Amino acid sequence: MQLALTDFTDNGALFLKGAALTVGLSVAAICAGLFLGILGAAGRRSHFAAARWLAGIYVETIRNTPFIVQLFFVFFGLPRLGVRMGSTEAALLAMSLNLGGYSTEIIRAGLDSIGRGSWEAGFSLGLTRFQTFRLVVLVPALQKVYPALTSQFIIILLGSSVVSQIAVEELTYVGSYIQSRNFRAFETTLVVAMIYLLLAVGFQQLFAAVGRKVFAYAEHHR
Repeated sequence: MQLALTDFTDNGALFLKGAALTVGLSVAAICAGLFLGILGAAGRRSHFAAARWLAGIYVETIRNTPFIVQLFFVFFGLPRLGVRMGSTEAALLAMSLNLGGYSTEIIRAGLDSIGRGSWEAGFSLGLTRFQTFRLVVLVPALQKVYPALTSQFIIILLGSSVVSQIAVEELTYVGSYIQSRNFRAFETTLVVAMIYLLLAVGFQQLFAAVGRKVFAYAEHHR
């Protein structure tokens, strides 16, 4: 343990830089993935067959392929199609798409749990289908599935370690770099694991606090 603490002190700036990039990627992917999840869930429940078909293909592709394969496709495959980006941008895109696919099904389950009466209430107020979805249905649906969503958010935070495979200098990459210099695999990995644990617990507490605030505000203004 003393060796691990010594390594953390000597390489603290590198660990913090890697952790900061991990947090930045995760927060950006969570925002983008949630947006994609809402769009995907709306597509899955759309009256248009094409929208349901496209959303279904997206979800099944994401859920039935490994994240590392998705990452490699974005980073190595898309350039063959003329879409070029840096490793960090590729990591963010892959993480967002992955989270979006899983969030789609979670949010769809939340939408399915909202009774027809909520839709009819919106229509009776003269709201369009989109307005009813946005103002009446979406927030209660998200509230019902919020615990499952936050669990998926934590999974994408921890899964961000995979992006070190394309040389994104996040926490796992930094840990591997430090380990290659000090040859202390156990101590370095222990420090990295402790940082991931702190990040995961911290994010869980943050999501719980944000959820209480947001849904209490939404309930008050309904």
